[in-house]
Amino acid sequence: MGFRMGIVGLPNVGKSTLFNALTKTAAAQAANFPFCTIEPNVGEVNVPDARLDTLAGIAKSASIIPTRMTFVDIAGLVKGASKGEGLGNQFLANIRETDAIAHVLRCFEDGDITHVEGRVDPVADAEVIETELMLSDLESIEKRRANLVRKLKGNDKEAQQQDRLLAAAQAALEEGNPARTVAVDAEDAKAWKGLQLITTKPVLYVCNVAEEDAANGNAFSEAVAKMAAEQGAGHVVISARIEEEISQLDAEEAEMFLSEMGLEEPGLDRLIRAGYELLHLETYFTVGPKEARAWTIRKGTAAPQAAGVIHGDFEKGFIRAETIAYEDYVAGKGEQGAKEAGKMRAEGKSYIVKDGDVMHFLFNT
Repeated sequence: MGFRMGIVGLPNVGKSTLFNALTKTAAAQAANFPFCTIEPNVGEVNVPDARLDTLAGIAKSASIIPTRMTFVDIAGLVKGASKGEGLGNQFLANIRETDAIAHVLRCFEDGDITHVEGRVDPVADAEVIETELMLSDLESIEKRRANLVRKLKGNDKEAQQQDRLLAAAQAALEEGNPARTVAVDAEDAKAWKGLQLITTKPVLYVCNVAEEDAANGNAFSEAVAKMAAEQGAGHVVISARIEEEISQLDAEEAEMFLSEMGLEEPGLDRLIRAGYELLHLETYFTVGPKEARAWTIRKGTAAPQAAGVIHGDFEKGFIRAETIAYEDYVAGKGEQGAKEAGKMRAEGKSYIVKDGDVMHFLFNT
């Protein structure tokens, strides 16, 4: 089960620098001019979770396999992108394939780095990008509704549902609101997701600040925090330059560097966690002598579907899940101790998996 987050923003806001740090590669060409990222670069990163190391230590696991998120670095959008300005439509299509959007905003002053709009105003930058994404969705909706006319005349039920949902999204967009503001009933949720409208995707604002503002942010990032709160979006403060430096250091050097900067952890760890939370994801674990492994599921996932993340046969033949809460596994110093303390539970098909559960699935082949 892969989760993809698209990194978007105006040119020269630090997107590619951030992506390089995320993936610890120089795959994304970072340069001081617009459109230096021509193809969307894709990188997978580990989701940091100290619990996995703890479990592996207790079980003496031979290998540790963290869960992962995929980041897609998408070229800098500009005003007019929805009409093909810059490298517009090609990259709007790339955004459609992601689950969420990390919107990098320039929250630093630097006369050596050109701002495409000639000023530093992260809230205005966010509005430029949001407007382009909304215009792109409107254009897509108009074309799709036109293509549904024949099916609607034939009383096609699926077409009627699609047209109704597209009309609701169109009304919101025409009022200047993103499609994610539309209230969707549970029975329409699958069809709504299938529309793949860009502005239905949750947004995480990434405030890229100067090195000296990494610990506490600045006036620019405070303005973004206020905007995010009003929208119900997420936000994190990060210095892409610091993250790029850290990515070149070993663990001990990185820890010393962070300490000198007054930071408790890399900003990237916060960014990845914030993305995880934004997508309403959680983690369960499988632990044994061979490996300790983290698995990603959406919050509210039932045990058979959680088992299906490992293998489809686990879901089809699901019998039960032997389950130990993370805290109980640690307190019992492993599976046997937790079992002796009566903390192992046999959970059935209706059990909703909780974050941190240590699980062993029994199934029929």
